[in-house]
Amino acid sequence: MTTATLTQDEQIHWLALTGVPGLGTITILRLLERFQAPAAIFRCSASELESAGLSSSIARSISSGIAFEDAAEQHELMIRGGVTLLAIHDPRYPALLREIFDPPPLLFAKGRLELLERHGIAVVGTRRPTPYGVACAGRLAGDLAKAGLTIVSGMARGVDTTAHQAALEVNGDTIAVLGCGIDQIYPSENRRLHEQIVSNGLMLSEFPMGSPAFPQNFPIRNRIISGISDGVLVIEGAQYSGSAITARLAGEQGREIFAVPGNVTSKMSWGPNILIKQGAKLVQEWTDVTNELPAKVRRELILEGQQKILLEGATEPDDAASRLDSDPLRALAKKLLAKLEVDRPQQLEALLESFDGASSSEMIAALFDLELSGLVRQLPGKNFVKVW
Repeated sequence: MTTATLTQDEQIHWLALTGVPGLGTITILRLLERFQAPAAIFRCSASELESAGLSSSIARSISSGIAFEDAAEQHELMIRGGVTLLAIHDPRYPALLREIFDPPPLLFAKGRLELLERHGIAVVGTRRPTPYGVACAGRLAGDLAKAGLTIVSGMARGVDTTAHQAALEVNGDTIAVLGCGIDQIYPSENRRLHEQIVSNGLMLSEFPMGSPAFPQNFPIRNRIISGISDGVLVIEGAQYSGSAITARLAGEQGREIFAVPGNVTSKMSWGPNILIKQGAKLVQEWTDVTNELPAKVRRELILEGQQKILLEGATEPDDAASRLDSDPLRALAKKLLAKLEVDRPQQLEALLESFDGASSSEMIAALFDLELSGLVRQLPGKNFVKVW
């Protein structure tokens, strides 16, 4: 199955397969590996399915076709809700997620599907953050979104909600992975946020339409949050919290783990502080995250950031250069970016001598702008190098 869009018949077969009572994710993946497509599985007799390792009760459930009635109802709800089905064989299915041990065979999606192709960082934490936790989540999520990373979280109260809102406030990208049906709003006070993410970001869920937010769903969905991300950033949480589960899953999936240190007397800091003791990267600012990402990811983010800083403010492609030149600070930033080198630090005083007419305050402002965009890094002694 290589087509980007499933036919109606294929969608109903996928919905029926994932709706068979007692049929878990790993078993579904094993059946798909053997039979290739849901339709082929449903064509099998009960005895053939038993020979594939299924129990007699599950084999009879599949061969009876009893799951198709619910599947048809699910499909109708999807159409009315404008929801897209992403099967694991679909090219639009997140490539990183497909690589984990137990990827969901089917995802319900609503919003900007192209975000599944972007690099993302999961920002997770407690539902009851301290003011410090809220401030850290807002600042870091906003800065990481401005740096070009998609903010991935679970739209729960607290840190999750703050992270999504911070990304949207800077016109960044965000993905919400739900622990309920994609047509359900949980928590109820996030109705407005739900609408904003559907319009400007992406909603994902592996749970059928109409599924309530059962407590057991949230640990299950956490593997998707980490699975579609390049790394996981933990901001406050108890030692055995949901965010700690997400971090553990991230480690098992080979993702980078980051944590914001907290007050040692606060229980909300136990989770991230323990993660740091165990080897998680300590985060004080957004560059602590981006600097640890794989080289390929950093290069792509830098290229995107370079285009943004050099073209910001241009309303038409043809007048980008003239607008850039008309802004003295950005014109200086452009010249600095051309002069700085990756492997040869240059001192601030030497840079000032190289640019006649530029004051020290203008030079510092231009360098700060480049540093904020992730294009330049400051070394000790007021030395500067190009990141790439």
